[in-house]
Amino acid sequence: MAITIAVANQKGGVGKTTTCVNLTAALKKRGRRVLLVDCDPQGNSTSGMGVDKQTRPNCYDMMINGAAAKTCVRHTKWGDVLPANVNLSGCSVELVQLPKREQIMKAALSSITDDYDFILIDCPPSLELLTINALAAADSVLIPVQCEYYALEGIADLMRTIQMCNRGVNPTLEVQGIVMTMYDKRTNLSEQVVTEVRRFFGKKVYKTAIPRNVRLSEAPSHRKPAIAYDKESKGARAYLHLADEIIKREAKKAKKAAEAAAEVNHGEG
Repeated sequence: MAITIAVANQKGGVGKTTTCVNLTAALKKRGRRVLLVDCDPQGNSTSGMGVDKQTRPNCYDMMINGAAAKTCVRHTKWGDVLPANVNLSGCSVELVQLPKREQIMKAALSSITDDYDFILIDCPPSLELLTINALAAADSVLIPVQCEYYALEGIADLMRTIQMCNRGVNPTLEVQGIVMTMYDKRTNLSEQVVTEVRRFFGKKVYKTAIPRNVRLSEAPSHRKPAIAYDKESKGARAYLHLADEIIKREAKKAKKAAEAAAEVNHGEG
């Protein structure tokens, strides 16, 4: 069954979509079966993976029109994509009228979770029903944090949202990790922000920091991940390192869960 990770930050411009696209490609490069679910009406993850935003059926059709998730998936060389476009912008209003409206995405994706090792969900940069659906469907949240002065404010907002989900739609939702983005080792500010975030969140912060990199910025205009655009760029290599960290972290978590289950079974025996 897939490990489902919502990539979220209620603060915009932090590298959320860049992380979704390039992490999808990096995990695929490491031999994992990956699906990127575009849950943002801007559809930037969709085009960033080389998929036409106008393709149908898409995330809107899955959420509102009852289209089977499998029929919405598009296959690319860099991973599978469940696309989105501006149609999603009115989705939250339409969801309000539906029963179990916070769980619609989770129910829809349940039919394809066995087809993947990882499912990444690109969330909108706001707290709305689409975001709540993504968090309800996820096992954990990956938080991209830009190396800037107001970084901690964005995290604080998201942590409150996660706690709200824990009390209601998803009691087991946890922080998968925090990745620092737009890092520039030449500036004191970047170092200060990383130090501050590590002080608050400790080992939840990944060792890999994503650098400011021209290739990461150029790749979307070529409708491909940076790993495909320039695999030797600093940005592409950073996302490969991040993928390695996530794979290692999830393997460690799975091992601990297996050991805990074995202990329980032994005690009952």
